[in-house]
Amino acid sequence: MDPAHAGSAPPLDDPRRTRRRARLVEELADTGFVLPGPASLAEAALSELDYAMRPRVHERRVPSYGAIIAPTGPREGWQTSTRLTVTARPFPHGGLAGARMFADGLSSWVIRGVDDLLGPDASDDELVVFDRPAGSERDVVVLAESTGGIVVQRHPSGVVRVAGEFGVLRWDGVAWQQQPPVGEWVETFVECSGPEQREVVETLLEIAVHDLGARGIGAILVYHRESAGPGLGDGPHHFETRRPVPPALSVLNPADLAPLVHVLAQIDGAAVFDRDGVLRELGVRLRPRPQTESEVEGFGGMRHTTARRYSVDEPDAVVIVVSEDGPVTVMRRGSIHLGG
Repeated sequence: MDPAHAGSAPPLDDPRRTRRRARLVEELADTGFVLPGPASLAEAALSELDYAMRPRVHERRVPSYGAIIAPTGPREGWQTSTRLTVTARPFPHGGLAGARMFADGLSSWVIRGVDDLLGPDASDDELVVFDRPAGSERDVVVLAESTGGIVVQRHPSGVVRVAGEFGVLRWDGVAWQQQPPVGEWVETFVECSGPEQREVVETLLEIAVHDLGARGIGAILVYHRESAGPGLGDGPHHFETRRPVPPALSVLNPADLAPLVHVLAQIDGAAVFDRDGVLRELGVRLRPRPQTESEVEGFGGMRHTTARRYSVDEPDAVVIVVSEDGPVTVMRRGSIHLGG
């Protein structure tokens, strides 16, 4: 087949499309996921997801893509919460098929209205443009929260994402991964003495899921809830420092997130944060006690096993483990809390 025509869209009633979408629904069901909402919303989301996974190919180039389905929040609210300037553009004469060719899922997006959902864009499809790119997984999650809709994206890297009130569903070309909303996940394992600690834990988990796991960066993040300042207090800690003291980057300062994620992608070992969410150690070797190593059963690979045993020896710690292939696991006092 000529590659220039390989991505030509089949007719809407093409039985191949119907069978393909049926298989997609089954794949999602195998992960425990069902598209939410009424039939019209689920159908629109399925249509956009199907296109994102198999977009129109031109000269062997697979384009990125993005759609926001059934937004319910006021347009002004989007701009406030995302800090984006949103501008509507004329919808191409070619209809949805034509509009999709302009939506890169970074700065330009298709807005899909759904007839039986009340909202400012109900039953009206649009093309919107942002004043800057917003295409990372963190951006996609913020878009879903701000618009109240379902966001479907094919990233230039080839990863396909679906985000909504259900969390994030991610296709890496091999398998689906689902991560629940971070706030709901935190409820299952964290015991915080105040809202400030909860904010730190949620932010660390957001970094783990949407910045590290989404990019295939393996890491261990250790949060000591009862320790503050350089040295993490006077009590014993079961880790070995191997690097100079890092800059005091705070997970609660948005400007510090980029350098933090950047350095985590380049090192082995764990990153240790104090109770205020400030980075205190980097690249440390976790060293559980010999007794703990003999008594606590392993879990997964060496990274997960060491983290689990360390969490037994350091009962105040929340240990977040990010696998290179994306999934995130939380260890608390030896207990295992899986996200997806």
